[in-house]
Amino acid sequence: MYEEWTPEEVEQRIRSHAPVSIIDVREPFEFAEGHIPGAKNISVNKIQNRLDEINKNQEHIIVCHSGSRSGVASAILSASGFKVKNMVGGMMNWHGPIEF
Repeated sequence: MYEEWTPEEVEQRIRSHAPVSIIDVREPFEFAEGHIPGAKNISVNKIQNRLDEINKNQEHIIVCHSGSRSGVASAILSASGFKVKNMVGGMMNWHGPIEF
């Protein structure tokens, strides 16, 4: 099981300088159009095969465009023993800094 965080909660966590790992599960072309600074891009379609790239001892915030794909990825990661939070509303509702 995983928790859901709003974009505002995620932005507050980033601004507090707390350690944060953000995994953006959109496709690479979507990621290139703008993402949360420092986010790592692992497409939801490839996440199952790239679990070894994700630190199991760290909490991760999972992000996509609207929150649907990140929900799927959060369920996959949570079932595999990862600590994750799904950012509901996705990048559509993100008003924080963007990196290209």
